[in-house]
Amino acid sequence: MTVIEETKLAVAPFTGSTAEWDDYVASQEHSSFCHLLGWRQLMSDVLGHEPLYRVAVAGDGKWRGVLPLVRVRHRVFGHYLLSMPFLNYGGPVGSPSARAQLAIQAAQEAERSGADLLELRSRYPVPAGLRTTDRKITVLLELPSSSESLWRERFRAKLRSQIKRPLKEGMEVRFGREQVEPFYEVFARTMRDLGTPVLGRAFFERIARVFPDNVVFAAVYWDTRPVAAGCGFVWRDEFEISWASSLREYSRLAPNMLLYWRLMDHVISRGVRVFNFGRCTPGSTTHRFKSQWGGVDVPLPWVQWSAKGLAAPPSPESPYYKLATGAWQHMPLAIANQLGPRIARYLP
Repeated sequence: MTVIEETKLAVAPFTGSTAEWDDYVASQEHSSFCHLLGWRQLMSDVLGHEPLYRVAVAGDGKWRGVLPLVRVRHRVFGHYLLSMPFLNYGGPVGSPSARAQLAIQAAQEAERSGADLLELRSRYPVPAGLRTTDRKITVLLELPSSSESLWRERFRAKLRSQIKRPLKEGMEVRFGREQVEPFYEVFARTMRDLGTPVLGRAFFERIARVFPDNVVFAAVYWDTRPVAAGCGFVWRDEFEISWASSLREYSRLAPNMLLYWRLMDHVISRGVRVFNFGRCTPGSTTHRFKSQWGGVDVPLPWVQWSAKGLAAPPSPESPYYKLATGAWQHMPLAIANQLGPRIARYLP
């Protein structure tokens, strides 16, 4: 146990129950679905990473903050401490003092264990004196109380026209757990076509089982074939689309536009008032797609520590990995889907 004397808080490994952790997370203003304890099981059982979940405890025994931290280590890809891998949030939550101490203790663990990089993906500034990266942002769209109001009062004519195109072609969107397989079919092929290793099907199947009340799977169909799909999460009055894809041979019909519109319509009916488009790189093509819906850019002040001065964990966007993109794009889909998960779990 690491004790910070000046404020009488102790930072200790979490050893309690799921209910204890999740109840605390739900009580915190700055928490997200990324903080739920179910992710610990996915990171360890499905991806093979080491969870290092921490709690900041006061002298009276009450929790003052929590941090879901995960070690991702590979002899080739490197050694990283992340909160949370593959997700956009998960940094320390709790009182300002607890959040600072949890971040400092995480940096100490990174230094002690020789990690190449610590990255705490917080949506809010962490008062710990560590450096902050500005390489990612998100786009947030406030939703009205009805989808009709969104359509008539918020969307421009050009945007409505783009949505109408796949509707005129007879495309439809289906929701539910039974869309996990269609989602993965589209997602895996899209990732292969982009030259990027894909996370395994088991990862998303486990998400559907562990977070049945939070996760939303959706797929766009043209006749009987899924041509676009997405997976996202509801947390309080916000929905984040975490993974989305569409088959490029259907791009002229804009099934992705129908996907996002139906997702908005779906979550409005669930009482959601903010549509979160997920992280992106400022100025990228993805950023421009998200901006067209009328949302606002929101910086993501992720906190970092690195003795080597690294600015990011390994990513398919980096120049080193782009060298392999062309070869991966021409790989048979079956082989890409078999090899991809073995690599993708180290690209968090």
